[in-house]
Amino acid sequence: MVVKAELEKAGLHPTAIELGEADIHEQPGKTELEALNAALKHLGFELIDNRKATTIEKVKTILIGHIYQKSDAENINLSQLLSNNLHYDYAYLSNLFSEVEGTTIEKYFISLKIEKVKELLVYDELSLSEIADKLGYSSVAHLSGQFKKTTGLTPSFYKGLKEHKRKNIDEL
Repeated sequence: MVVKAELEKAGLHPTAIELGEADIHEQPGKTELEALNAALKHLGFELIDNRKATTIEKVKTILIGHIYQKSDAENINLSQLLSNNLHYDYAYLSNLFSEVEGTTIEKYFISLKIEKVKELLVYDELSLSEIADKLGYSSVAHLSGQFKKTTGLTPSFYKGLKEHKRKNIDEL
């Protein structure tokens, strides 16, 4: 609604707005795009008009949605998930992601999962075994090993910390 209002304020008529994407009827000029971008940044959004950057954002949105919006992150094949949703060959997506982000899709996905583990540890509602199951880890040992490799801490040590150092998703 906020994005739609900003587009309309700029004299543009959106035909469709979805998470991370808006289709507009007109082709705005450079001045209009700069003004729109400034208005959106002020609201915490960003205008992306580069096809590569848009594809990368779609990859991130799919991965974030898979972890944060599903009740259980079943064991999935990342290549299949992304290829099916974006209709691109996974090799292309993987190379593009690595080129633009400086990390692999798999490492980014692991970072997302570890941040979700941190969140669940802080909430203290689930056991480590339940967390491992919820996020699709084969075992608590696998989760613990990946957590320690990523954070330098064991999950139980992290859980006992007074100050939890979680990252925002947009910082990953």
